[in-house]
Amino acid sequence: MDAALAALGFKRSIQDTGPISRIAVELGFRICDLMMLGLVGLAAFFLRQTENPELDSGQYLGAILLGMVIAMPMLHRFDVYRDDFLFKRIPLGSLFSAWAVTFCILLAVAFLVKLSDTYSRAWALSWFAGGGVGLVAGRLALRQMVRGLSIAGCFANRTVIVGAGDQGRRLASYLLNHGDADTRVIGFVDDRATRVPQQSEGVPLLGTVDYLIDLIRRDQVDQVIVALPWTADERLREVVGRLEKTPVPIRLAPDLAAFSFPDRSFTMVGHLPMMQLFERPISGWSFIVKSLEDRILAGGLLLFLSPVLLAIAVAVKLDSPGPVLFRQKRYGFNHNLFDCWKFRTMHHHMSDAHAEVLTQRGDARVTRVGRFLRKTSLDELPQLINVLKGNMSLVGPRPHATSAKAAGRLYEEAVDAYAARHRVKPGITGWAQVNGWRGETDTLEKIQRRVEYDLFYIEHWSLLLDLKILLRTALVVIGDREAY
Repeated sequence: MDAALAALGFKRSIQDTGPISRIAVELGFRICDLMMLGLVGLAAFFLRQTENPELDSGQYLGAILLGMVIAMPMLHRFDVYRDDFLFKRIPLGSLFSAWAVTFCILLAVAFLVKLSDTYSRAWALSWFAGGGVGLVAGRLALRQMVRGLSIAGCFANRTVIVGAGDQGRRLASYLLNHGDADTRVIGFVDDRATRVPQQSEGVPLLGTVDYLIDLIRRDQVDQVIVALPWTADERLREVVGRLEKTPVPIRLAPDLAAFSFPDRSFTMVGHLPMMQLFERPISGWSFIVKSLEDRILAGGLLLFLSPVLLAIAVAVKLDSPGPVLFRQKRYGFNHNLFDCWKFRTMHHHMSDAHAEVLTQRGDARVTRVGRFLRKTSLDELPQLINVLKGNMSLVGPRPHATSAKAAGRLYEEAVDAYAARHRVKPGITGWAQVNGWRGETDTLEKIQRRVEYDLFYIEHWSLLLDLKILLRTALVVIGDREAY
């Protein structure tokens, strides 16, 4: 068998032992967390005992042990043992929250059994503060060790790919270039050994499926991925039927088309797995929360700003003849047209209902009051009515006029992903605006960057992000020099 391996170019890179279990890593972190809490509690006690030797060591040791017992389920409850926390980042908020809840429970127990006065407050505060620091310090040290083991490949499953054709080779290339610490491809197997490459992407052809089964029996393989074309139904069934009797996980790789969408997840439709290419953004409870945010804040702002709105209306009317409000067709949710309202800022006889010509600095069409309104963005306030009507949102991609252009090209022609902005309601203000991308779009880069920020907002929406944008809007408007 070793001779056969050598003939196929298979080097002895397969580890004699399998990967370190993730359960073992999690257990190590759990033990580390409890040890840090216990050691900090004992250290605080011994420091306090130097000042007061009469402290009852048994009583304090009991409190420390009880705290460790309570901390176990609390740390688990606050989900501090997820893979991303164990291998990538430290869950500061969750750690401190779990320890704070634990400490509050300890205080409640001490109060109920009437022992709270028998413990040193200085010791309790020292243990609480030091415990939080100890949890973080322990995490830093243990995570550094785990990271070193991960780089060394100690957590990688020894993986064999069944199928050395186009699909298998593409899968190997993807795993080698975009894989994680969980997977190490050690070779291909294929019953067509004489008709497929002996090596691809540095990964050797090991032999046939029978030889793979032998490797599994010798505990040298942890995972098998079948990378055969889904159209080869009979061959696929035959291979899976031979492998199903082995004790290792067997995975079915996506067909070739799936490699064009590597970051998409799968969902079940009619008991069949379907690739989930796109979801409707801001849906479900998020949609309800955002709708409530829009209606409540827009209604409150209209009432609060009603004197300002009245004063602006009077100023617009006195400054130049024509209506107070200006109505313009703009594209909204799902690319539907709606009437967008603004205070009129141009001379009525020079108005441009379709935005054929973008407003420029020193534009003669803009009135004196209009220039001030544009500079301060007060001309957008009537859009609060659009928000109440449901045409717009307080925060979202800004709606553009139907004929708006950048460098002489329509927006949808200038940016391929432009239409994706219409997956959500347009907003009075947006992530692009508070990051400096507002005003004239005289270059393609300006509209491209604006769309880039809009799409980021759609993908990362949250109520906190909306509130952040609303707060930053006032600051941006005050010092903005791009609006005219």
